[in-house]
Amino acid sequence: MKEILQKDEALLRKSAREVKPEEISSEYIRGVIRDMKGAMDKEEDAAAIAAPQIGELVRIFIISKHILPNNQEGLAKDLVFINPKLIKHSKKTKVVEEGCLSVRWLYGDVERFEKATVEAYDENGKRIVYGASGVIAQAFQHELDHLDGVLFIDKADNVRDIPPESQSEDNPKELLHD
Repeated sequence: MKEILQKDEALLRKSAREVKPEEISSEYIRGVIRDMKGAMDKEEDAAAIAAPQIGELVRIFIISKHILPNNQEGLAKDLVFINPKLIKHSKKTKVVEEGCLSVRWLYGDVERFEKATVEAYDENGKRIVYGASGVIAQAFQHELDHLDGVLFIDKADNVRDIPPESQSEDNPKELLHD
């Protein structure tokens, strides 16, 4: 199982390459997706993950089923986005607090579009368009940054270190991490 790279890893600062459509069904890409899901599943607070976070420079990110609105009955599946492109966003932005699986345990305030629409291929090679608001739109933007070698701390204000031991039961850090 692959480990999640941390902020000092040079690979996290590189742009990921596009996946050729004929590569989507390859054992390599299927393995990358499997490793990404495995790494994300090991983190109970994971909202999403990008391939560079596990050392693979391909343009893939996954949104965790745990943050999807249709998961009340536990029916949702993780959403895989291959070669994602932001094709539409709201004019309105919002400052939101973010954390990151590759920048443990730092949190900061980042300005993000309130709504975002992404076009990509799914893990079966089918073209998809997914529009979202709230935490999912935020995750889209965070993960697209990862694919371009950008970490949230590059654009965040008020960055602070909040390790798990400083989070009490009365004041847990309920942020999901991308």
